[in-house]
Amino acid sequence: MKDIRRVGVIGGGLMGSGIAEVCARAGRDVTVVESTDAAADAARQRLEASLKRAESRGKIDSAKTVLQRIDVVTEIERVADGQLVVEAIVEDEAAKTDLFRRLDSIVTDPEAILASNTSSIPIMKLAVMTRRPSHVLGIHFFNPVPVLSLVELVPSLMTDTAVTERARAFVRDDLGKHAIDCQDRAGFVVNALLIPFILAAIRMLESGFATAEDIDQGLVRGAAHPQGPLALADLIGLDTTKAVAESLYEEFKEPLYAAPPLLARMVEAGLLGRKTGRGFHTYT
Repeated sequence: MKDIRRVGVIGGGLMGSGIAEVCARAGRDVTVVESTDAAADAARQRLEASLKRAESRGKIDSAKTVLQRIDVVTEIERVADGQLVVEAIVEDEAAKTDLFRRLDSIVTDPEAILASNTSSIPIMKLAVMTRRPSHVLGIHFFNPVPVLSLVELVPSLMTDTAVTERARAFVRDDLGKHAIDCQDRAGFVVNALLIPFILAAIRMLESGFATAEDIDQGLVRGAAHPQGPLALADLIGLDTTKAVAESLYEEFKEPLYAAPPLLARMVEAGLLGRKTGRGFHTYT
């Protein structure tokens, strides 16, 4: 099985920078592609801050050494020699399908794995945009990537078994993550369970049944959850939560997956959670 040494990550936001960090910490050379110079600068700062925290906590020996393995660029052609290229852009089907079409013509190694970090979009919709659907699968990390150990592996009906096993070996043996297998259905395992739970909490708040604080404290103190569902939605991002809900509803047409009006209004208002400083709770 060919060792993966060169990794490309498309998107340098919270998820993309986290994926880049864990790959670089595992000794891989990583190229992160962002859309603008400003976004690239923000990705570099995000990576530097995270690695310095890891160094201060004794998780790594040298943040500088890890950073030297990461190149943040704005030219997508720089991932042409990648052996694994992971898409971590906005949770939008049209944007992702267009990206996979481009990657198919850019990445030169016919054995390279084209992976998506999508939270909910079926992998087949991305794979059919390429001439190599056998080498496309979902590798879904969880935020914060350097901390959470879970990765969902999502092969499509067209993914070669050997490709899935190569991805599994990389995730498990090189990155030290725990991989679970998921069918190629919207939401996979975790979000198919988690999103209806979060939406139920939003409906409870929307109806005036309880406050956001009481809903979250009820689950933290009464069910031993590390954080409440509304605080978790703020961490995920309310725009991402809504996008995943819409993808689930499109696939299954179940009422429990329908985004509540309150969630839609908050996204329209730009109240997206931690990343904007205000969602169901306020952050400084």
